[in-house]
Amino acid sequence: MRAVKSKDTKPELIVRRLVHRMGFRFRLHRKDLPGSPDIVLPSRKKVIFVHGCFWHGHGCKRGNRLPSTNLDYWAAKLARNRQRDEDTLIELRRLGWSTYIVWECQLRELESLRAELLRFLST
Repeated sequence: MRAVKSKDTKPELIVRRLVHRMGFRFRLHRKDLPGSPDIVLPSRKKVIFVHGCFWHGHGCKRGNRLPSTNLDYWAAKLARNRQRDEDTLIELRRLGWSTYIVWECQLRELESLRAELLRFLST
């Protein structure tokens, strides 16, 4: 798992380019915020996380599968990831930040994602 990147992943770069093309300016990976969000818009108090479906347990086909080997380890690991994500979102909301999660599978429909991001960032 050392080879798994946490920053500048391909899905994250796609979302960053999309948000930038929409005219929004942002900061990256603010360590002073819980969870070190991928994209931070401080003036709007909004953050965007870009989650991989497998690693964060999304309900899609890719997120619902478990490896066939070492099942106990993976089930526990993915459950911890989901709990950590939930705790992070609760803490950010408590601090007054609005959050949005972009799932890796959403990148297949960029126009739909663009509309959702625009709705989130404009309110």
